Amino acid sequence: MPRCLAKSLSQHSTETLIRICFRMQDKTIAYVGDSLGRQMFQSMMCMVTGGKERLDVEDIGAEYGFVLAPGAKRPDGWAYRFPSTNTTILYHWSSTLCDLEPLNPSDRATSYAMHLDRPPAFLKSNLHRLHVLVLNTGHHWNRGKLRANRWEMYLGGAPNNDRNTAVIWKAKNFTVHNVVRWVDAQLPRHPKLKAFYRSISPRHFFNGDWDTGGSCDNTSPLAKGGSGVHLDRSEDADAEGAVRGTGVRLLDVTALSRLRDEGHISRYSIKATSGVQDCLHWCLPGVPDTWNEILAAQL
Repeated sequence: MPRCLAKSLSQHSTETLIRICFRMQDKTIAYVGDSLGRQMFQSMMCMVTGGKERLDVEDIGAEYGFVLAPGAKRPDGWAYRFPSTNTTILYHWSSTLCDLEPLNPSDRATSYAMHLDRPPAFLKSNLHRLHVLVLNTGHHWNRGKLRANRWEMYLGGAPNNDRNTAVIWKAKNFTVHNVVRWVDAQLPRHPKLKAFYRSISPRHFFNGDWDTGGSCDNTSPLAKGGSGVHLDRSEDADAEGAVRGTGVRLLDVTALSRLRDEGHISRYSIKATSGVQDCLHWCLPGVPDTWNEILAAQL
């Protein structure tokens, strides 16, 4: 199981999430997205186990194709089953929520077609097995990530020549709208499926970004985000727009997470690099636990 980073959790949080297992008897909760989606999955696993190792929890990753590929640092996901309720909790890595296809499968250094108009292959193959689906994407949509991962935008099965869609934020919004519409179209075939799109997780750099002298070392909440959430709309307007008029629900965490300036890993990572502060990911237990409590309330 994912290593829980703390030995204890609040009684309220643990009881809330344990009840999910009983409500989710014989059902599957799936998180599909980037590393923030992975943190939400890790949070859920730690909460339903009370932060303790559970020898009775079964690793069923192989049933979903989550195996370590040659040369890979980690599998494409994890899946665990709780035998007492036959509840499965899983995570699948899909940082951009679109289908990635190697252009030359025989070449380990190949580039990948990033099909903006296709949902991840994992969803197409496994949607019928899921009962709760939580999607997210966001922070991988930048030119540095595309270059580093050798991703090339494709539309209609061919390289994207639409200059408008090629703009990063427009490509991201196009993809989010596409995958949400695809899931929405599948809901009549899967009436027991509850689907959510989670809004973007904020960062809290002060005095610049991570590579321009910015810091994320605040130790008190509310320093940058204010004293409360006062908007009657989402701070993530793109996410709100994508789910509008669909059966996919918005899991809106942006504004409330912005209040937690002190909740990031900052410079305290186990593998911390001098001069680099992680203002993207969160300490666990922490803010992702609240996301899961909101999810529990929605369920």
